Amino acid sequence: MTEEQAFERLQKVLARVGYGSRRVCENLIEDGRVTINGVVATLGDKIDPSTARIEVDGGLAPVAPGLVHYLFNKPAGVVTTALDPQGRSTVVSYFPETPRIFPVGRLDLQTEGLLIVTNDGALAHDLMHPSKGVDKEYLVAVTGDPSPATIRRLREGVDLEDGRTAPAKVSRVAEGVLRITIHEGRNRQVRRMCDEVGHPVQRLVRTRIGGIGDASLKPGEFRTLTIKELQRLAGAISSSSESYGQVDRPVEPEVGN
Repeated sequence: MTEEQAFERLQKVLARVGYGSRRVCENLIEDGRVTINGVVATLGDKIDPSTARIEVDGGLAPVAPGLVHYLFNKPAGVVTTALDPQGRSTVVSYFPETPRIFPVGRLDLQTEGLLIVTNDGALAHDLMHPSKGVDKEYLVAVTGDPSPATIRRLREGVDLEDGRTAPAKVSRVAEGVLRITIHEGRNRQVRRMCDEVGHPVQRLVRTRIGGIGDASLKPGEFRTLTIKELQRLAGAISSSSESYGQVDRPVEPEVGN
């Protein structure tokens, strides 16, 4: 394929990946809702889908050929890596050998729940970047039953050895069970928060990522994300940090809970 043949009309590419009919995609462009490498697109623009960064309403559009995006329910005891020198079961071992994919972020060995697994490096970068503040929701079974004062403390921020945590969304689901939503990516953050307030974690399950969840997905199962879910993730990447306010200290990319 020549360099010229690699270029396609923008509306055709957007329609192909699921943003609507060709006419709907033309309207998106005409309304100024689409950018190419940070520049507002105009009708008639052509792109190379394999190299251009396309955003719709501020969210990354997955237009490169060959991209796959999966939602995986990680069981306890599975390592969130591609290979494990100790021979333990890994996340990647649940998937076909091709294309080569990787988990976005990490969950600890005994932490269960949802992971995004993909070969989309741009999306993975955005999801894990500290400045994006993508929500991650967990169901947490803890020792004892946290009091309203303890729950308020978790919401407002807990002092850890690497600094005070940002505000979190915390609610009591049942006796000894909390729902905690954070947008930071510190190492073992939920476990350390609960330890700090005197209620160690007994079981930890991630139930949502950026508004994406699936209660019907059994441990060890995966499915392909829909275009609407990818759009929802893109919206979460561009806007979720605003719901918490600005975090006034740098944080590391997500490394597990």
